[in-house]
Amino acid sequence: MGPDSAPGPAVPWQKVLWERQPFPDNYVDQRFLEELRRNEGIRQYRYWAVVKEAVLVGQQLSCVAIFIALWLYMEQGLLSAEALLWNSLLSALLGYGLYQALRSQVESGEPRTRLADLQSAAIFLSFTFGFSPVLKTLTESVSTDTVYAMSAVMLLAHLVSFPYAQPSPPGSLSLNAALFASVCLASRLPGALHTFAMLSCALQVFALWPCLLQRIRENAPNHFAGVCVGVCVGGVGGLGSQWPGGAVLLALALGCVTLLCPLLLVRLQRHKDNIHGPWDEAEIREDLGHFLH
Repeated sequence: MGPDSAPGPAVPWQKVLWERQPFPDNYVDQRFLEELRRNEGIRQYRYWAVVKEAVLVGQQLSCVAIFIALWLYMEQGLLSAEALLWNSLLSALLGYGLYQALRSQVESGEPRTRLADLQSAAIFLSFTFGFSPVLKTLTESVSTDTVYAMSAVMLLAHLVSFPYAQPSPPGSLSLNAALFASVCLASRLPGALHTFAMLSCALQVFALWPCLLQRIRENAPNHFAGVCVGVCVGGVGGLGSQWPGGAVLLALALGCVTLLCPLLLVRLQRHKDNIHGPWDEAEIREDLGHFLH
């Protein structure tokens, strides 16, 4: 067809790449936006439902505050190692009994026996007690300011890396960071027995308590929020008895995390505007697992 030829009939545009068409490469017709979809699959949040989930973050922050308050009491000689050990033992027994009472009937896998739990506890306590004199002198060559700075960084890393969606079992990075901070702080206490008591308390706060809290969350959801609020109150009260300014900062942080941030999430949700259409990348929905065998 030459340049002077009469134009042929109109050729409809097709969304294909393998066929030459008399249209520019960036051409689209009026049907292009017919497949436009807005906010597809957007989850609508309710304020109090978000607050109930956010209170888990607040209680973990309060757990750190409770641990620091206990360390301050021991460091100042207001709490003896024997008293902390007996209270830790009593709380561990009560927590273990509650954990067993809340056992679900539909749990998968082979349940651990009480003998296995007792063996694990005995091994940990034996090794911790045996290495307490070593841990007491572990940071003697490090300045106190450096120890405090490392402890603060590790506790912050614990809070950041904590698996809030599924806290049982606690994540390895989160747990190791908390135990590292516990060793650093315990090494600044007066004696080896104080170090042993502080590390035993750290195990309960950072390793065992998240497991019990997750069990309460799954099998007693009506009491979950109340338990978390109780931990938050205990954290503010315990820290306030030693550091009133820190208690005020903790209360502000808890209010921001549990009340203000959920409100911002719900308010900003109405401004979300995600668009989907024919320009999206193709998604393969077919199960391709049989090609991997």
